Amino acid sequence: MRPTEAELMDNGTMLQGFSWYLPADGAHWRRLAKSAQRLADEGITAVWLPPAYKGQAGGFDVGYGVYDTYDLGEFDQKGTVATKYGTKDEYLACIRSLQAAGVQALGDVVLNQRMGADATEDVVAREVAANDRNRVVAGPHKIRAWTRFCFPGRRGRYSTFTWDWRCFHGVDWDDATRRGGIYLFDGKSWDDEVDHDDNGNYDYLMGCDVDLSYPPVYDELVRWGKWYLDTTGLDGFRFDALKHMGREFYQRWLPEMRNYTGRELFSVGITGRRAWTSWSRT
Repeated sequence: MRPTEAELMDNGTMLQGFSWYLPADGAHWRRLAKSAQRLADEGITAVWLPPAYKGQAGGFDVGYGVYDTYDLGEFDQKGTVATKYGTKDEYLACIRSLQAAGVQALGDVVLNQRMGADATEDVVAREVAANDRNRVVAGPHKIRAWTRFCFPGRRGRYSTFTWDWRCFHGVDWDDATRRGGIYLFDGKSWDDEVDHDDNGNYDYLMGCDVDLSYPPVYDELVRWGKWYLDTTGLDGFRFDALKHMGREFYQRWLPEMRNYTGRELFSVGITGRRAWTSWSRT
């Protein structure tokens, strides 16, 4: 029997169910599933699972170099079908094993960045200082950015949405000059409701920085969230990179997920200085 939300609030113990240095053997979902009852017997009430979708490094990606959030180890992309942790079917079986043992399964959600694009685009951008993202160090000029995500291996299954430069604030690489830097796309601005103690404005972290306020992106992430919950039956989330994301995004997105499922969806995230947790209040 799964613990209630009240029990979790009073005396819950969440386990990080992975480490960065796990072997890239595609067997983690199976190992964790076999450990479900032992974890429950030891008093674990929730397990934080690693990012389950395909990353730019394929079977070697820990999950934070996000490529395709619809590929849970199902499609031949980035040189592999399985992720570092296993296949989609093994992921779903792992979640069911944990839940059958009375342990909640929390999915790691990484919506701040995308990496491993399928094609480049020529985009006008301004370069900003690495230690002060509010200070422009080079005026508008054309760069070649890896910003086209078409997911040819998935062929439109689950979603036909493709990503282009308009879906992002900026990138850290100009392929035309083969030069790194932080490039803010012309007509875009960093989100304001982020951490300002580091680098002036810490919206940008790495890769293609997702513009969460761009309506087509927000709508697609709502569609994906509903699909992800329907597909997995997860009990809640661990949110990555919160201090780099405008807080209004999750203030909208998470209630939509709760309303859609009619479930609590306990959520936790790390802002860099402290943990953030969320229960719905009615």
